[in-house]
Order: sequence, then C-alpha cells, then structure tokens
Amino acid sequence: MIRSTLIPVFGCLIAAWPALADHPRVIAATATPEGGGRWTISVTLSHPDSGWDHYASGWKIMSPDGTLLGLRELTHPHVDEQPFERAQDGVAIPPGLTEVHIIPRCTLDGWVAMPVILTLPSP
Repeated sequence: MIRSTLIPVFGCLIAAWPALADHPRVIAATATPEGGGRWTISVTLSHPDSGWDHYASGWKIMSPDGTLLGLRELTHPHVDEQPFERAQDGVAIPPGLTEVHIIPRCTLDGWVAMPVILTLPSP
C-alpha cells in the first residue's frame, strides 16, 4: 500500500522538475572600471520569458558580505531576444573588493537562491 502511494507522488515530482528550472541564469558577466571607484557591470541573462506574466525582471549586485551595491531593473519581457545583455553604469564598489555577487530575478519565481560570483579585474 505504501508503494502505490509513493509512486504517484514521485511521478508528480518528476513532472514538476522542469518548472523548477525556469529561473533566470547569468551566462556571462563583466566588470569594467570607470574610475573613481565606479564600475560598469554587464550581465548576459538567459530565461524562458513567456510574456508579461513571466520574465527576467532584473538583477542585484551584492558584496560578499551582503551589502547591496547595485540594482538593475528590467521593465519588459525579452521573449524574442534570448539570451540578452544589459549593463549598469556607475556601480560604486568599495576599494579592496575583489569580487561581487550577481543575483538575477524573474517576475514569477523571484530572486535566484545561488549568486554568480564575478571576479573583478584590477582597475
């Protein structure tokens, strides 16, 4: 009896697995120093945008200690432009920081749990 109960539940979990993978992915990122402690952060995202109800809606740039350094809002879907790249200029990064964490977000699933670590080049 236990077996017949577990098999349908397990089947439901397998069927739901692809839906769990619909989060935005950072597939490339670069940091370019502008001078004066400011940087341009360029991010290439991939996400199965399906329209206004489900699209990659931005990313945040965090220091390793969790300090918010920048937030890039994306205000519309990119259904026919995948992957796509956008940049944020003027990101103030404290001296001595060697990496930043990039965390993307989508309108349906929210923030991705695991950040992408971007190593900063020497300015």
